[in-house]
Order: sequence, then C-alpha cells, then structure tokens
Amino acid sequence: MRCTKRWAQPPAVAPLPPPPDPLPTRPMDTRLIDLLVCPICKSPLSHDREARELICAADRLAFPIRDGIPVMLVNEARAVDEAAPPAAAGLSA
Repeated sequence: MRCTKRWAQPPAVAPLPPPPDPLPTRPMDTRLIDLLVCPICKSPLSHDREARELICAADRLAFPIRDGIPVMLVNEARAVDEAAPPAAAGLSA
C-alpha cells in the first residue's frame, strides 16, 4: 500500500535581522586600576591606555582590557617585548 497523502510545504522562514552593532569601547574606571594587582606576583599594574592593557613590570605581562573589563587571566596575557623601555609613553600607575 502506498501513502497518497501529500505533505504541505513548510512555512517560509523570514530572514534574520542584522546583528546589533558591537558595544562601543568603554574606558576603564581608573578607580578600579588602583585595586587591581598582578594575579601572579601581586605587584601593582600600569595602565597602557593606547594598547588597552594593564601591564605587570615584574612578570613582563600585559593583561587586555575588553569592553572596559580587565581580563586578568594568565592564559589571556601576552608577553611584553623586552626591547621596549619600562616607562613607555602612555603608561600611568
């Protein structure tokens, strides 16, 4: 016996709306910088505003700041170039 019932076409799917614009980059609260320390050695961090990073001079690591939030994970940090002078322009304590 053969099925003679015809299946209706699935309803047309409307296209998805475009994704919203990404969040604008927010500046990091400077009061928060005073509270943060390096997660490895607990030394104070310097704020590189141009690169949007917090830098530990002792461990020579730079922790990124994304959307105004410091990412203090060791596996997210990048090694700071040893050729760069420790008191580079744009750094503040």
